[in-house]
Amino acid sequence: MGKVFRVCIAFLIGFFIASNIHAAAPQRQSRQAYIDKFARIAVMEMIDSHIPASITMAQACLESSDGNSELTRLSNNHFGIKCKSNWTGPTVRHDDDESNECFRKYRTAEESFRDHSNFIRGSNRYSFLFSYDIRDFKKWAYGLKQAGYATDPGYPAKLIKIIEDFKLYDLDQLDWKYVKAPENKPKHFSLFGFLKKKPSKDLGVVTGFKPRNMEKRNGKKSFLAIEGDDYARIADEFGMKDWQIYKYNDARAGDVPEVGEPVFIQSKRGKAPRGNDFHVVQKGETVRSVAQWYGVDLQSLEKMNRLESGQQVKAGTVLSLRKRIR
Repeated sequence: MGKVFRVCIAFLIGFFIASNIHAAAPQRQSRQAYIDKFARIAVMEMIDSHIPASITMAQACLESSDGNSELTRLSNNHFGIKCKSNWTGPTVRHDDDESNECFRKYRTAEESFRDHSNFIRGSNRYSFLFSYDIRDFKKWAYGLKQAGYATDPGYPAKLIKIIEDFKLYDLDQLDWKYVKAPENKPKHFSLFGFLKKKPSKDLGVVTGFKPRNMEKRNGKKSFLAIEGDDYARIADEFGMKDWQIYKYNDARAGDVPEVGEPVFIQSKRGKAPRGNDFHVVQKGETVRSVAQWYGVDLQSLEKMNRLESGQQVKAGTVLSLRKRIR
């Protein structure tokens, strides 16, 4: 009787331990759940670094086993990036091609995605990729293999399959105004579920992802507007409030800059640079367009020339750019 009792107790203990081990084992995350969780970060990286979000997300799925790999779960390393000689951050040891290899460790997933972007942008061997259309994910996939990102000959095909199976190419089409999540978003949501309406095909959605050729105009940061730009989208691009971008450019809500027009992301100055004392108004120019070109605050320019707010001037009018007319 005692022997039978001991056997039963041993069986129950074994069953209890096995049950608890099973319960403690992490549940495997699905690929769709992983995409829903991190696709927004991939889009924001696309905005900052001009790497297609579809490619970034597909690489993350592949390299992290949809977020289930030990390296990802314990070290927030979503792309399997190894230490390299220039890495000075935290590290972790992990078996990969060889045993006990050094891998980068991150505090957050965002840090991992950002480092992935920096890794690609910071290497000359990947520089040719940035001449590709951001929507051409197939060309980017084969370009990564050509540049030596992976040794697996099937790497491009695997990325392309993930992108096509989960329609990740939609990420590369997002318009600026749809990038930010609504403030009252639910705790669990599908990436494509939060888009209440589709991006307009008439807004040139890719323009926002082209690198800006920034310049200093009258000592203030600016760039020339390109086709498809609008002030609200530019505000999102530079993390500004709408009112700021309108104020800096003497524009009103709903205005859009003309192609080639200077756009400022800082307050303009009260007068033009030295050596630019006067300007003869040309046909088609306005007081505001002159103010934009020289980087002068519109109200200051109007006061210098004793003009009423919004007053238009004829071609041939001489405007003072640095001193008030007496």
